[in-house]
Amino acid sequence: MALSRLSSRSTTLLQPLATTSLLRRRHISTDTTPITVETSLPFTSHLISPPSRAVETSSQELLSFFRDMALMRRMEIAADSLYKAKLIRGFCHLYDGQEAVAIGMEAAITKRDAIITSYRDHCTFLGRGGGLFEAFSELMGRTTGCSKGKGGSMHFYKKDASFYGGHGIVGAQAPLGCGLAFAQKYSKEEAVTFTLYGDGAANQGQLFEALNIAALWDLPAVLVCENNHYGMGTAEWRSAKSPAYFKRGDYVPGLKVDGMDALAVKQACKFAKEHALKNGPIILEMDTYRYHGHSMSDPGSTYRTRDEISGVRQVRDPIDRVRKLIIAHDIATEKELKDMEKEVRKEVDAAVAQAKESPIPEPSELFSNIYVKGFGAESFGADRKELRATLP
Repeated sequence: MALSRLSSRSTTLLQPLATTSLLRRRHISTDTTPITVETSLPFTSHLISPPSRAVETSSQELLSFFRDMALMRRMEIAADSLYKAKLIRGFCHLYDGQEAVAIGMEAAITKRDAIITSYRDHCTFLGRGGGLFEAFSELMGRTTGCSKGKGGSMHFYKKDASFYGGHGIVGAQAPLGCGLAFAQKYSKEEAVTFTLYGDGAANQGQLFEALNIAALWDLPAVLVCENNHYGMGTAEWRSAKSPAYFKRGDYVPGLKVDGMDALAVKQACKFAKEHALKNGPIILEMDTYRYHGHSMSDPGSTYRTRDEISGVRQVRDPIDRVRKLIIAHDIATEKELKDMEKEVRKEVDAAVAQAKESPIPEPSELFSNIYVKGFGAESFGADRKELRATLP
């Protein structure tokens, strides 16, 4: 079954926000005939019966999974190069290896459902419908970025898609996420909030405080621990007496999921959303892996071996898993999928080039969105005597 049946796809991800959406570009096949696939591993549950391993998908969905994850992977590789070229400054945390979590989650929810995450947020932003041009612009501190060039790598944001950003303080997004869930319940929105955090943040006290309130008030909160097995450079077994993070809620149900299997993530997130709307919070532990180090300042090979990394790539890579499914179901050939990856590379390169041409914010923007307008706030020099500016 050749990809010639797929509709042609323009490079709309390079355009401004109003016309770009990773998920709106999913119509690459009209074949929606159901295909049932069994998850790679069974779900492990805590205080709840697990969902079925049989997941319904389609040719269209599998092809979109492949292309979207390939796009995310290529974006992160490009970000690596831009950082080394000093076009991206500050902290930069890459997501390659963990793409199945972002893609599978989006397949199970709607834009009315909220997502809030940590600083490893680039691919989550794309999944929510953000564009490559906005992503690279933000990474390079340009005015055309999703946070107007003022947030950088750790603070992507897309309110119109209920994406409440990346957060730089470890674990700080957990109480904010439960607050979003409270607002959803208070407003009777019939939507849930997915709060993502890493295994390194799983020992934070604020996580348990937020979870306690969420359980007391039966908030529609899904707490997702993206367990990539290393909190910065510390292995989970060195930092957690009990690394079974899906059981950490004690009185809150939990589910352990193969986070390298996009279809397993989809099934778990659909299950978790239904549970949270009816019964309150639930914890999902996504067993995943990052190929890069914790951040660009971390080579990622001092606390783990290169053989370990390559072993995960060979056996559990989320893109290769979907590739094999597509070929096994005769949806596309290996060559056609490689052609799709070449197209993705061109899109990313074009977006990088366009973002490089975008302007950086004016120095006056340092004061915007900080003080309330109209109060005549004044800016002085270091000696408090020289009046530098009167802010609007």
